[in-house]
Amino acid sequence: MAIKVYNPTSPGRRAASTLTNEEITKTEPEKSLVLFKKKRAGRNNRGKITVHHQGGGVKQLLRLIDFKRDKLGVPGKVNAIEYDPTRSSNIALIYYVDGEKRYILAPVGLNVGDTIVSGVTAEIKVGNTLPMKLIPTGTMVHNIELIKGKGGKLVRSAGGAAQLLAKEGEHIHIRMPSGEMRLVLAECMATIGQVGNIEHQGISLGKAGRKRLMGWRPTVRGSAMSPRDHPHGGGEGRTPIGMPGPKTPWGKPALGYKTRKKKYSDKLIIRRRGKK
Repeated sequence: MAIKVYNPTSPGRRAASTLTNEEITKTEPEKSLVLFKKKRAGRNNRGKITVHHQGGGVKQLLRLIDFKRDKLGVPGKVNAIEYDPTRSSNIALIYYVDGEKRYILAPVGLNVGDTIVSGVTAEIKVGNTLPMKLIPTGTMVHNIELIKGKGGKLVRSAGGAAQLLAKEGEHIHIRMPSGEMRLVLAECMATIGQVGNIEHQGISLGKAGRKRLMGWRPTVRGSAMSPRDHPHGGGEGRTPIGMPGPKTPWGKPALGYKTRKKKYSDKLIIRRRGKK
């Protein structure tokens, strides 16, 4: 899939680019596998904004993706490669031999007419899903489970791929796309290959209007607000923040302040991302 660059007919078009979508073979989704996505504009059930800068955007249908890949031993044929408005990667429509239809993430190299299968008897082929203890070291995988049977949680965005480095007891050493190295239970499932639509990160929106269509509202700098709205606000003209370290709108430390809470899975991380 290539990136299309527009002629500079206007300031917005000058920097805009998009994907040619050569891999897409079907434009309308499977009706039995979609739900209407209700927009909440960053508000919770009480109507209070809990996530800022959200609102508007075009209407979207939510595709139901099979992250569990639990049809063990049942072959499925790729019927179409489709666009998904709610994720960066493309999706593949699978027709199983028992008549069921499901969507999966479309990896690089998976084409219409190919056959995929899940389970311990699956061969090492792009699109197949099997326990990581049966996958050879050095293989690139995606849609990785953290808990057996809960479905893939890791490496699901466009162009993502993790590499199996070693097997040690009941754990597998994997290298994440971020460079982080961690342990995952060998019984957990993973899908062979790299997530498709690898050119997604190379596109440029070019103008604010395309961002608004995606449901993003403008972000205002704290220094442009009044003191009652933000700790950075106030002063005559453009002034520095005037305090030791930047703050959030609620006065908490920001930009570099560690807020990550300890999780059970943290002890399985061997090396953090960004560290050598």
